[in-house]
Amino acid sequence: MKRIALLGATGSIGRQAVEIVTGRPELELCAAASGTQPIDGLAPLTQVGGDLTELLERAQPDLVLNAVVGFAGLPATLWCLEHGVDLALANKESIVAGGDLATAAHARGKGRLLPVDSEHSALHQCLEGRAPETIDSVVITASGGPFRGRTREELADVTPQEALAHPTWNMGPKNTVDSATLANKGLELIEAHFLFDLPYDRVEIVVHPTSVVHGLVRLRDGAALAHLGYPDMRVPISYALTYPNRAATPIPPLDLASGLTLEFAAPDLETFPLLALAREAGERGGTYPCAFNAANEVAVAAFLDGRLPFLGIAEVVEEALAAGGAPARDLAELAEADAATRRVAERGLQPA
Repeated sequence: MKRIALLGATGSIGRQAVEIVTGRPELELCAAASGTQPIDGLAPLTQVGGDLTELLERAQPDLVLNAVVGFAGLPATLWCLEHGVDLALANKESIVAGGDLATAAHARGKGRLLPVDSEHSALHQCLEGRAPETIDSVVITASGGPFRGRTREELADVTPQEALAHPTWNMGPKNTVDSATLANKGLELIEAHFLFDLPYDRVEIVVHPTSVVHGLVRLRDGAALAHLGYPDMRVPISYALTYPNRAATPIPPLDLASGLTLEFAAPDLETFPLLALAREAGERGGTYPCAFNAANEVAVAAFLDGRLPFLGIAEVVEEALAAGGAPARDLAELAEADAATRRVAERGLQPA
């Protein structure tokens, strides 16, 4: 029996994880946490708000699924990595913001780190068991979101409702807006750098509107391996929770004879500048990725509240990155860098 602690139980990932755990007799939910919504009875140990590491200390799980949204998930990520507890990571922001600290903690704890993002799960599967010297580069796919093909002028007046209408994926509001701005791919770019120990120039982002190919690995001999499947988050969630056994899911196999279109294109960095800003932040290192994430969280929240226009999200992030990003030696320094960036970003907000 694998005992699982679920953090972020009421979000999109959390709800689907509960469905998977309920359907697998070898999985048991020993603890669950949510940010604000009550979850009484969901698991033997439950918590709403508060210190997630305290819950993990009490639960002593075999695996933690961290589906918390944003920087708030970082302490739980570091706890798992430091203690050698297997981590199914859906909280990409914690690796983006705390990549250096997380990498060091993972090296000490030596537990499994299983990505739950569909793209990184795909890359994990394609890379598994391959010698690093055989890998040329990796490719992360982007649907392009609801505004693919539009110009900047056409995005000036888009509403939160329009941004939340994703064409292929069903996600929470923050991730859906990030997909619309391509910030999501910027976060995934930085995450891939840390997860797979690859320099940024060996991580490519391409637009793939049908979301059938989730990731590709280019090998040194010219071959490329791709992970394909319908866009359904239950697949990467199940893969992480049941690893290495790869349990069955209710997802139908890909129908190759149905006329699938595998179309790829370069992202429009002029219309969607957050992807280029993320790459720049990652390459600069230090707390720049933390600053990118913090400013983006503030700007997305302001957009959803009607306090910032859609194009203003990238402007707030760019201004916040100009404030600098020295390395952080520990979680306290990183938290201060995060807080400082949020203050800068809040000052940069303009009424929508």
